[in-house]
Amino acid sequence: MSIKFEKISKYADSDLPLPQRGTAASAGYDFVVAEDTIIPPYNFFDMKMRDNANLDGRENDYWALAKPYSLDEMASLTKEFKSKVTLVPTGIKCYMPKDTYLELTVRSSTPLKHWLILANGQGIIDSDYVDNSANEGEIFFQLINLSPFAIELKRGDKIGQGIFHHYLTTDNDNADGEREGGFGSTS
Repeated sequence: MSIKFEKISKYADSDLPLPQRGTAASAGYDFVVAEDTIIPPYNFFDMKMRDNANLDGRENDYWALAKPYSLDEMASLTKEFKSKVTLVPTGIKCYMPKDTYLELTVRSSTPLKHWLILANGQGIIDSDYVDNSANEGEIFFQLINLSPFAIELKRGDKIGQGIFHHYLTTDNDNADGEREGGFGSTS
């Protein structure tokens, strides 16, 4: 199987560019923003959750160090207050061989100039993510805004890059599951 980018059906007839490398020696394919997107400042969500959460006995433990939140409790709070990091749509999906993944990173100047970082450090797009039923395999960048102000990304802004990698599996690997959803469905 070859490696190729395509637009998802929502953008099939748009002038949205496919990711491309900036120079012949560039490792990464530059992605652009598909739709205007506002990235709220990180402390907006922090304050929203602190001000509204049922602290359940944590009132005097500002950082919840004595009674930390479990992963399930944190997921519940995130859902209840809609306080998740911003998913920036690219309108792009990617076909690649089974032993390949696409690593997503922000452009090297993005944190320095714009205070935006990738929430998961680096994104991993598996080869079976494409054409899933939940979102057609659209690639998103999870961004956190470290500045004190909301930042608006405009359609066409270069926001990140993708680099292809091959991976190996162990001799005793027996993974046989199939993807049943879109973003975050392998968790």
